[in-house]
Amino acid sequence: MGSNQQLPWRGPGDDRPDLPIPPARMPLRSHGQTRKRWRYVGVYGPGAMLCAARAQVGPFSQCFWQFWDGDGESLANTRLRPGSAEVRMDGPAIEIEARDLRARLWLGDATPVESICPSGPGWGWTRKRSGVPIRGTIETSKGRWEVDGHGVDDESAGYQKRRTSWHWSAGIGRATDDRPVAWNLVEGINDPAANSERAIWIDGEPVEPAPVVFKDLTAVEFADGSLLSFTPGSERVRDDNLLVFRSHYRHLFGGFRGSLDGVELAEGFGVMEQHDAVW
Repeated sequence: MGSNQQLPWRGPGDDRPDLPIPPARMPLRSHGQTRKRWRYVGVYGPGAMLCAARAQVGPFSQCFWQFWDGDGESLANTRLRPGSAEVRMDGPAIEIEARDLRARLWLGDATPVESICPSGPGWGWTRKRSGVPIRGTIETSKGRWEVDGHGVDDESAGYQKRRTSWHWSAGIGRATDDRPVAWNLVEGINDPAANSERAIWIDGEPVEPAPVVFKDLTAVEFADGSLLSFTPGSERVRDDNLLVFRSHYRHLFGGFRGSLDGVELAEGFGVMEQHDAVW
């Protein structure tokens, strides 16, 4: 496809645009932009929160993880060395082998939302699953946690524009009527008025809300004026300057209260993120 005329697109569906999208091979450059791809998995809850990710921007790669025990312990590490095996992702199996932490996680099934959106001359693809059942173990010098909860699986790739800035939130929780809920909300990337990556899962079924507005990293405002408010518990901040690639990144674990586009929360746990990238 020589243009973005079929975009934005939202699926899954049989009408998926004919673009180089995982698992297909993606050239290093296309539409004048460098290839970017990443996968982020996070498990959230009142007792412990953990995320793990692998990312590539052109020939540069990194992996990172962050852990918070819900109380006093917060650990994190980033590896920029190509081929680092500190974080391993093989389909539903996620492993972390680090000096300060070991984890084994296994992801279950959840209904995905897939979208492809224009980004300057290029485009970005993403496949999000929130409310994913996750089981496994986490071990640090302070103890061992048995994981039996829910989280998010974010797979993304594409040829996004050189300068991209966004806010993102994902989480899981329970509505006041006791229905399980989960969400994936974004502003600044993959966020057209329709066919975006935005999704709220109610009882496991996703719906797309209208565009949202992030109030820094303290709340998300919906089109009806309702607010999803955030209380941070653990923060990771990182700045990288690799000349051709620059990044300012904030990632916070914490709790949520308020409303998911009219669905009142009894409790919620997850992440707020801000990322400014020149890539």
